[in-house]
Amino acid sequence: MARILVIDDESSIRTLLHTVLKRKGHEVFLADSGQHGIDVFARTRPLVTILDLKMPDMNGIDTLKRLRMIDPQAHAIILTGTGTEAAHAQVQALGVTDFLMKGFSLFELGEALRRALRQANRTESPSNLTSAQR
Repeated sequence: MARILVIDDESSIRTLLHTVLKRKGHEVFLADSGQHGIDVFARTRPLVTILDLKMPDMNGIDTLKRLRMIDPQAHAIILTGTGTEAAHAQVQALGVTDFLMKGFSLFELGEALRRALRQANRTESPSNLTSAQR
């Protein structure tokens, strides 16, 4: 399965995503802020990052831009509880796979993750694969 990073300042969201993704067999890394997420991303090089749009230290758009400096092909799914059309357009321009409103169903998350993994598998490098994928 895939290496996935979850960056969200809400512990309940991190816990939920960790549980769901681990049950699906993924290797899951967690970060509670944008800067912490950047540090974890640089160290672990996940195949997909699930990223909160609104966080206190650094918003999701700025965090995604920094992730893309590390890996221009970084694949991301944005989560938000306060998404606007402008924010949606901005993250779409940055090439995110999906934009999910918090309150999303597990089915919606699963579909978004499938799309992100398909997209990532088209461009992945061997360093992004876990030992189970090699």
